[in-house]
Amino acid sequence: MFQALLFDLDGTLVPMNMETFMKEYFRAVARKFAHLIYPEKLIHNILDGTMAMVNNTDPEKTNKEVFWSHFLPRVSLPAEVLVSMFDEFYACDFAALKDCIQPNPLARPLMNSLFEKGFQIVIATNPVFPERAIQERLNWVEIGDLPYALVTTYENSHFCKPRVEYYEEVISYLGVKPQDCLMIGNDVEEDLIAGTLGIRTFLVDDWLLNARKLPIETDYRGSFGDLVSFLRSL
Repeated sequence: MFQALLFDLDGTLVPMNMETFMKEYFRAVARKFAHLIYPEKLIHNILDGTMAMVNNTDPEKTNKEVFWSHFLPRVSLPAEVLVSMFDEFYACDFAALKDCIQPNPLARPLMNSLFEKGFQIVIATNPVFPERAIQERLNWVEIGDLPYALVTTYENSHFCKPRVEYYEEVISYLGVKPQDCLMIGNDVEEDLIAGTLGIRTFLVDDWLLNARKLPIETDYRGSFGDLVSFLRSL
């Protein structure tokens, strides 16, 4: 029925309240840089750089390149200082944010069974974070060591959700057709947009996000437990 399964991360594989997580994330990163940058200025410029990634349409620039090209000119500090401190933040400080999420004991058994069945598995998280931060979140639900076909990060991606180009890049990398894929996520706008390409979708509604109150059009819908039952029947 499917060759490739694309999994969103936050709110799908990793149970979390996104608003709470982002609040604690910004609090932690502001604390890290407090001696160098006013928190309000830092957060504003991180958000500005993030929106630049989301709005980027240049296939020649990675999300990482787009972020830093917007962030650095707005912060009067040497690039080597900022990059080093962000690397240190994700290597050391970011792990404490695990307190914001809930465990997902179903994730590891599910993934093991899907790999045994031969599916290509993609961690199709919005690639606005570096690989280190995404790997850390995978580790929080004990699925960080598995042989994924692709994990989208800001280093290896050129587009973000909800742009269809993000999904086109993923399926091109996999070498599959849209109809051979299932996108699994909890965000109505960011994840269900995949359906416009012919990718089938499963909306996980435990931590449903629909900020713009969009109409919900999906092939399948249910809790993460329902998803497990559905995928095990394939």
